Amino acid sequence: MNMKKYLAELIGTMSLVLFGCGAAVISGGNVDGGPAGLGLLGISLAFGFAVVAMAYTIGGISGCHINPAITIAMLVAGKISSKDAAGYVVAQFIGAIIGAAILGVIATDHANSYGANGWGEGYLGNYSTTAAFITEAVFTFLFLYVIFNVTSKHGNSNMAGLAIGITLVLIHLVAIPITGTSVNPARSFGPAILAGGKALAQLWLFIVAPIVGAVAAALVWKLTGEDK
Repeated sequence: MNMKKYLAELIGTMSLVLFGCGAAVISGGNVDGGPAGLGLLGISLAFGFAVVAMAYTIGGISGCHINPAITIAMLVAGKISSKDAAGYVVAQFIGAIIGAAILGVIATDHANSYGANGWGEGYLGNYSTTAAFITEAVFTFLFLYVIFNVTSKHGNSNMAGLAIGITLVLIHLVAIPITGTSVNPARSFGPAILAGGKALAQLWLFIVAPIVGAVAAALVWKLTGEDK
């Protein structure tokens, strides 16, 4: 039943936002009465482990895309129907909003940004728009290239979730200072919708760049894929 897949994608994306952005907002820095900050490595691990957990939880139900860029890449590669792709993307965006909203309720005094992505003056490393776009597009390409290969008939299906999660950790280690790391339009959408302001104004990049990278990966995969 398709609704079961869509619900799995909603819950999976909600969990990714809640775990990953939650780590950044709640434990990313020193909080009165709380633990010392996780830092870049801790936040990177939170996002990666969230994907690993969800991969082994809902992978058998929906494939655990929990990312519109992945779904669009799978559509381009012919691995999902257009009907399911639309249902997945809607569910992912809804799940991301729910995850960000829960985070906002839990961390009322600390969730002003909801872990939103961004770039430029005043945001982490003050990187340019060009740097942000290239970062998001290239790392999404690499992320999808890993996904296509480890989930192919030549990959190790038992280790696929772990390989994908580790790749996401590596991406975050490099990209957090530049954009806060998205490579996932839904992950950016939920926090930006609730944070508003600059996060919402910059949301376009975190939708366009990951999709560009994902489509490029799908096209490369079709040229070099499992049946070649």
